[in-house]
Amino acid sequence: MYSWRFALPGIPVAMLTVAIPLANRIEPRVFGIPFLAAWIAGWVLLTPLFLFALYRVEKRP
Repeated sequence: MYSWRFALPGIPVAMLTVAIPLANRIEPRVFGIPFLAAWIAGWVLLTPLFLFALYRVEKRP
């Protein structure tokens, strides 16, 4: 139970910091923007879902 407290919010943090060098590409383009910008925007938009999942896990009796 306690591992979820660190794992769920840690995934987006890791994807926005550690994985940036792996995603640093100009090609391919996603919706006309470079892949790195799409990667960052995607993870910023996905972060609330991870935090909501954490909320649901913590709220369970």
